[in-house]
Amino acid sequence: MRLAVFTKNRTNPAYGAARLGAERAAAAFGAEVLHFVPQKGDDPVEQSTLIDAALALRPRPDAFVLSPVHAFLVDPAIRRIAAAGIPTISFVSPIQAVPCVSHVSSDDYALALGISEYLFARLKGRGRVLVVTGPEDSFTSLERLRGFRDAAARHPDIELTGTVAGDYVRDTARVRVAQWLSEHAAPDACLVANDIMAVGVLDALDAAQCSAAVVGVNAIPEAIKAIAQGRMLATADFNAMQIAYLAAECAVRHVNGEKVPAKVELPVQIVDLSNYSQWDLPYEQRPVLKLEELRRLK
Repeated sequence: MRLAVFTKNRTNPAYGAARLGAERAAAAFGAEVLHFVPQKGDDPVEQSTLIDAALALRPRPDAFVLSPVHAFLVDPAIRRIAAAGIPTISFVSPIQAVPCVSHVSSDDYALALGISEYLFARLKGRGRVLVVTGPEDSFTSLERLRGFRDAAARHPDIELTGTVAGDYVRDTARVRVAQWLSEHAAPDACLVANDIMAVGVLDALDAAQCSAAVVGVNAIPEAIKAIAQGRMLATADFNAMQIAYLAAECAVRHVNGEKVPAKVELPVQIVDLSNYSQWDLPYEQRPVLKLEELRRLK
């Protein structure tokens, strides 16, 4: 059995973890993974071309495990998958263009609420907070931004003092936050939509000799190291490796004729200095749960 696995880019370590998760599931369930990754990150034209390349393979893949790079610009190519009669399992970002067998992710809005409330509690409900977002059309970024704003609305003495688009790229976040810092008073904290941007924010704060609490989302190794060093306050675990593992498991089980859930959602977990050691492992050594094990936890 062959699975065509589509991730969004090579710049975000979370997608490297996702590719590893799909491979770990394939090894566990006797499948083969074919990876399709845009060279230009998050490019809908290139992802569409990659979908067509996968459809042109002979024999064709038995299932597509797909995280679309855009909310609708990849839809025509996704419809071609459905027209070919190949099942699709979506992960991270949902697919609206066609029915999917399963969608596997975390609740981005709930993650954003959770990490925001954690931060605001550490600020004792008062402070100026800079928000750093991902790409403007990204489903995950939009949901996390909505969560940040709704959490702040609950705290009248929390001011979201600015918004910077870091595009889920470390250097972009570093450069744009450095520019913002050069034009504004330093914030009390930075609420960042993913961890690789949070590392870029730490770079910018260090260069500007600014002290601000920083939280992110993803629990990537770089963030865990920063938490251990006391440079970063916390992160919310968007476990891309686990998500892709479960998506690939759903694909294999479906192709084998088994019933799989239409939606799989991971719980919100906050990682800080009190518990970071559970995540302080290379991705290859981090534990993953199978569907049945995840069900028993709920």
